[in-house]
Amino acid sequence: MISVNPANSEIIAKYQPLNKVELLNKINITHEAFLLWKDISLEFRKDFLLKISHKLRQNVGCHAEIITAEMGKPIRESRLEVEKCAWLCDYYASNSISYLKNKTIKTEASLSYLSYEPLGVILGVMPWNFPYWQVFRFIIPSLMAGNACILKHASNVSGCALAIEKIIKEVSPNKNIFNVLLIKSSSVQAVIKNRFVKAVTITGSEFAGSRVAMAAGKEIKKALLELGGSDPFIVLSDANLDICSKAAVLSRFLNAGQSCIAAKRFIVNYDVYDQFVGKVLNEIKKLKVGDPAFNDTHIGPLAKKEFVNDLDVMVQESIKQGAKLLHGGKVDGCYYEPTLLIDVDKEMDVFRKEVFAPVLCVIKSKNDDHALELANDTIYGLSSSVWTENKDKAKIFSRKINSGAVFVNSISKSDPRLPFGGINKSGYGRELSELGLKEFVNVKTVVVR
Repeated sequence: MISVNPANSEIIAKYQPLNKVELLNKINITHEAFLLWKDISLEFRKDFLLKISHKLRQNVGCHAEIITAEMGKPIRESRLEVEKCAWLCDYYASNSISYLKNKTIKTEASLSYLSYEPLGVILGVMPWNFPYWQVFRFIIPSLMAGNACILKHASNVSGCALAIEKIIKEVSPNKNIFNVLLIKSSSVQAVIKNRFVKAVTITGSEFAGSRVAMAAGKEIKKALLELGGSDPFIVLSDANLDICSKAAVLSRFLNAGQSCIAAKRFIVNYDVYDQFVGKVLNEIKKLKVGDPAFNDTHIGPLAKKEFVNDLDVMVQESIKQGAKLLHGGKVDGCYYEPTLLIDVDKEMDVFRKEVFAPVLCVIKSKNDDHALELANDTIYGLSSSVWTENKDKAKIFSRKINSGAVFVNSISKSDPRLPFGGINKSGYGRELSELGLKEFVNVKTVVVR
């Protein structure tokens, strides 16, 4: 298991995967820690979360450097990712006690209520694109609810995984409520099968999600899937083009386009199509591609060289099918120049597949109904955004778009206060907010006559 800096191809570190005995021991000690942690008071867990938040804020720069080195994210974005993790800790520290209190339900009994009790050891299978945020939004609500956690992180960001583990162990009186499993993907099924592992959550590809879901289903264990997305960014004829064109570039090119919730299909009304394309092109030309360690870099490398090769094949094939290349389309090692494709249609790969890269694809819509048809013509359903000055029209679109979230005149983004998750092949279950806190609990009914 090797971590390689995609910006310069230098090897950062090599890690030896756990053998079967070591893996079993990690799971066992996490379970033993859970047996103690589940009885710890919510007030104590709240203080624990605040200590994690403090640690993150004390060392934002150090953690950001690890992210940037291992997966190529521009350093200023890496800092924001770490700060967002601290915000997440603060949010759950402030709200979990009220969320987890017993809920009384009036019946003919003298007392009836719901209690929210932890399940046990929860496995997280997490991706490389937001190597801190994805992990924190899994472990923080899980730990606050009284569970213990084990993490199988993407192999190329093992340094991030171990840095997170170090924080938890430094601030927790019980060192084993969170443990990193340095294992390959082929070992995940055995972990899910382990009797102490009670549930699994995965953020990843459709293929990886289906494998995890099948393994969990076979064991009759709960699974939460946050998978791919091909989010529509719908520009209606009355949209504020100055605002939405800047937002389009921000949403598409954040993290070099390597985000499941990024806007990926830009569906623009024909009345404003040329204007939108012109404004977006001007914004793209302002983006600086370069070393992600520099503060003025907007676009860093893709996380792996093979991602660049696969992307270029998809882009070139779409051009052959009739898409017009207005900017970019050039390869340089792990870098892919910010690319603008217009006149894309629904038969092209860049429309059908999830484009996990700095490529902005524009599709022309005839009218509002056609825009909705194009937006819903996908196997995914993670998030979406609609740009219009007509609030009544926005409400109609928000009801008719098939996705887990709709943002009106705003880019899609995750927020600790709001549920996050999708439908269709974008997965099922919800992270974040009160719903995310209660994904991995036993909602126990208690009735007293």
